[in-house]
Amino acid sequence: MKHSCPNCKNCDMTPFYEVHQVPVHDVLLMESRKEAVNHPRRDMKLAFCPFCGFISNCIFDPEIHEYSAKYEETQGFSGTFSQFHQALAQQLIDKYHLYNKKILEIGCGKGEFITLLCELGNNRGYGFDPAFVPERNPDRHNLVEFVTDYYSEKYSHYSADMVCCKMTLEHIAETFDFVEMVRNAIGEDHSTIVFFQMPEALSIFTNLAFWDIYYEHCSYFSRVSLGHLFEATGFRILNLQAVFDGQYLTIEAKPTLRGSNHGNIYGSRKSILQVVKYFRKRVHDHQEQWKNLIDSYHRHHKKVILWGGSSKSVAFLTSLNITEEIEYVVDINPYKQGYFMPGSGQEVVSPSFLREYKPDMIIVMNPVYLEEIHQDLKQMNLSPDILPVDYWTKTQTLKNA
Repeated sequence: MKHSCPNCKNCDMTPFYEVHQVPVHDVLLMESRKEAVNHPRRDMKLAFCPFCGFISNCIFDPEIHEYSAKYEETQGFSGTFSQFHQALAQQLIDKYHLYNKKILEIGCGKGEFITLLCELGNNRGYGFDPAFVPERNPDRHNLVEFVTDYYSEKYSHYSADMVCCKMTLEHIAETFDFVEMVRNAIGEDHSTIVFFQMPEALSIFTNLAFWDIYYEHCSYFSRVSLGHLFEATGFRILNLQAVFDGQYLTIEAKPTLRGSNHGNIYGSRKSILQVVKYFRKRVHDHQEQWKNLIDSYHRHHKKVILWGGSSKSVAFLTSLNITEEIEYVVDINPYKQGYFMPGSGQEVVSPSFLREYKPDMIIVMNPVYLEEIHQDLKQMNLSPDILPVDYWTKTQTLKNA
């Protein structure tokens, strides 16, 4: 079956990686182990577009998803992440003089970032997200109007000086149609600032990070495919870069005359294809490497813990078919604790649980938090083996591709 690229509409995509029967949600709160292991599953088939370099799950089913108050995506309980968020908000405000302006955020989650933008710049805001929880509203000054719904054409009358969309576009299958909708809503006001952030795909595939591939994320962007998308839908790109230790891709843009294409090149499609081939060739061996290590600890009655009850952990556990080999997953977010991991069923516990459990090894699912985790363990007088999830791949090159 041929699959037309939803990012450029120019040609068919080439499949290169399949994962079978993965949970359709990663951070939806599961109240029991039974509910978690019986959560709906679907297959994934990643495909590559040779024209724009876009990668997507070409058999994605958007109808299966439930973005509701049970969706617990916030990272705001981490000091490391909060510092990043604060600095990013202040940087955007200073760079684009966002003071006493109107800000609109698509996919605002629990509202932390739109609230920051409004508080730091004395701005007014609109936040759209079906998973927003009014009881957890961080806006203490009533600067933001939250709409518990998906952003769509029916809200195009909400005008703003800046449109922000963080960690949402990767959940959208028809990326061209979505960004074009945003462009149409802005209209002919070419002064509007547009800021998008999403995972950076090349680091995922270069580092064989199968734990960063999960059903909710149907769209994977590099600088090439993101730059192409925004220019094709009527934007002039102001800045396009990787941030947060290379994990996120951000783009800053302004609307331009429709149909004008500056022809900028933001990387080589050929290099992306090389990375895709490398991933396809090496990922299964890398999964076996992890599986063998965890099995070895389990055989010797040593306790392994994952730190981070997020999408990465769900993908890691289900891709390796890990069940009883790992009993618990740690997360600092109190709203996740006491719930269970979709698919594999491990209970999510607080860091303080480790005082009595005393794990032999902790696998850190996001290495950017290593220092923060070291400090937490030091305070509890614990010294297990600590292995960042990218331990084997961070320094690898493509020389063996």
